[in-house]
Amino acid sequence: MTTPQPQGQNPFNQAPQGDPQQPFPGAPPAQPTPSRSVGKKVIIFVVGSLVAVGLLFGVRTLLSDDTTKLAAGDCLKNEGSNTKPDIKKVDCGGSDAEYKVLEKKDSGIALSCQSIEGNVAAITWKEGSDSFVLCLGKA
Repeated sequence: MTTPQPQGQNPFNQAPQGDPQQPFPGAPPAQPTPSRSVGKKVIIFVVGSLVAVGLLFGVRTLLSDDTTKLAAGDCLKNEGSNTKPDIKKVDCGGSDAEYKVLEKKDSGIALSCQSIEGNVAAITWKEGSDSFVLCLGKA
């Protein structure tokens, strides 16, 4: 015959071990979670994103060639290749001037330059909604 145990007592007559908040005896104490609000995280994310976009735009502007800055009458030098041009605006009186911009067309294709007298080459530029054609002659 078993004697009933009073409620709240250990049936094995052992003292409770460790902190009752810990799931396992000997486990490290639970660390309090930092109380950061969602608003702070959103602000940090937005500010960080704006800084990253600004840096990318600045680097791209510094590394871009001069193609978008050219107008009719300007001279240029291609420091790259025909497949990967690196266009630099140069002084038309200098020895490094290779081409002179005869005309800048706001849209079109390189073939649209064939009717221009003195045309020897063309540069087609398209980036986003920006596009134009530079009709080139010898400098």
